[in-house]
Amino acid sequence: MSSPIFNLVDNTGIKDKTDQYETLRVQLPDIIRAWKASLFSFEWLTPAGDIKKPEQLSPDQAEKYHAVCHALKNGEALERPVLGIGMMDNIEIGSKRDVLLTLAAQGATEMDVHIPKANKTDFSDYLC
Repeated sequence: MSSPIFNLVDNTGIKDKTDQYETLRVQLPDIIRAWKASLFSFEWLTPAGDIKKPEQLSPDQAEKYHAVCHALKNGEALERPVLGIGMMDNIEIGSKRDVLLTLAAQGATEMDVHIPKANKTDFSDYLC
């Protein structure tokens, strides 16, 4: 599977806080493996840690998956995901989880994401 071509724009959720975030390129397989420990990963990941197929997702998550695919097909810009460190010291996808996971399911292996500057050293193992 070839990597999809996609265009990311800044996440609107950090619009007034851009001085607190940095945009960094991360390795998606490593991020997804680390995110498996999240309490929310069951929505998108199988127990083995694989991204669920659209038909395995809940209806609302499947709708988000298909919306990202539609935007990708039409060359529309997608909002950059925001990552952070969770309460259990694991990776959390705070915003645009659907974008990150759908693009990964489509073959993307790297992506620029927003990370709080305070967490930059926590992400050193995940950077490209």
